[in-house]
Amino acid sequence: MKKNINLQLLYYLIILFFFAVFFLFQKHHVANDSTISEWLINYEGGFTKRGLIGQISFYIANLFLIDLRDTIFTFQILTVGIYFLLIYFFLKNIEVNKILIFAIFTPIFILYPIAEIEVLARKELFVFIYLLAYSFIPLRKKNHKFFYKLIFFPIVVLIWEPVIFFILFLFFLDLIENKINKINKKFFVQIFSYVPGIVIAIYIALNPISEENHALMANSLFENFNETCYMSCALLKTKSSLYQQFEGNLGRYSFVILFRYFLIFLIGFGPLFLMLLNSKLTNKILFFKIFNNLFFPFLILLSPVILLFAMGYDWGRWVNIGYFFSITTFIYMSKNNMLHVSYRFLEKNIFKKIKNKIFIILIIFYCFGWNPKTVMTGDVASFPGYRIPYKVLKITLKESPTSYFKRLIN
Repeated sequence: MKKNINLQLLYYLIILFFFAVFFLFQKHHVANDSTISEWLINYEGGFTKRGLIGQISFYIANLFLIDLRDTIFTFQILTVGIYFLLIYFFLKNIEVNKILIFAIFTPIFILYPIAEIEVLARKELFVFIYLLAYSFIPLRKKNHKFFYKLIFFPIVVLIWEPVIFFILFLFFLDLIENKINKINKKFFVQIFSYVPGIVIAIYIALNPISEENHALMANSLFENFNETCYMSCALLKTKSSLYQQFEGNLGRYSFVILFRYFLIFLIGFGPLFLMLLNSKLTNKILFFKIFNNLFFPFLILLSPVILLFAMGYDWGRWVNIGYFFSITTFIYMSKNNMLHVSYRFLEKNIFKKIKNKIFIILIIFYCFGWNPKTVMTGDVASFPGYRIPYKVLKITLKESPTSYFKRLIN
């Protein structure tokens, strides 16, 4: 199984990377592309949230006299490539079973940004890279891990400050790695490693960019690159305060939306939830001692994300990011013998009677038959496994593949 999953995973990621590059190329000169709008944010008007990567792109484009969007496109390809490479080595050689295959290939994980190209190469990708890179630091290198967090976590906050809503996952790993079962010096040392990043996040929340500084940033983009500050870049002004963040979602809630996302959350996380219900920590830590499995602890780790749902419109993204932290945390713990999973119980009681042919059909429908849309009001999309290559062929052929092949035959 190790050899098979490695090969399958490699092919899967290569194909997804090809699609990612194709879509990024197609949309990087689209005037209203949502991804580019986020990368346009910079410090030309003064300090603001999410401006670090945009400022680097701005500087390089000016220095080498390159189009800003082409510079951003190059950075996006490199970032996506690094992400897929890290994902491959992170998942490589793990012992897989049927339920873990569902958990890895669920459409709310790796496939999601390719299915919903509005999400492709958004700045949370740097958060994913941060956590994956952290996972490769050996457990015995305590000092390396501490300084990695002390240096790189603030940088990640400067790139995408909502990472703060997922900080419980990071601290949970600290507690387990250091086997902290009481509040002591080691406990506070781990907290201190996040203090610089938390201070920056608080400063960002309390000091939104002013209208004057926003105008300076917008003017700089226009004068240097003939770019307008739109969508994510423009929202820095219209949704600058915490109150405006929450106010923006008022009036959009409905029973249909809440019920839809309850099902998306339940079905998308379903295989992982089954494993968590049948998992126990190898070493008990702090108040997690009271739980018999990891299901409720992971719900606690996810609980701050409720605020992100209340503040932001891109609910599909929040599901994707929440799942990334959940599955990578679970697999990281499993790889490092921090938990025990009763896979035999799961296989015996759930998948024992499922034949291989039926299992393949279930994989196709579950993993490639649906995905949540980007925004909260969007309905569930169908069959990304078919629509993604179809869209590539349609763009390449400049017409629908069906019409093209009919014309070819005739």
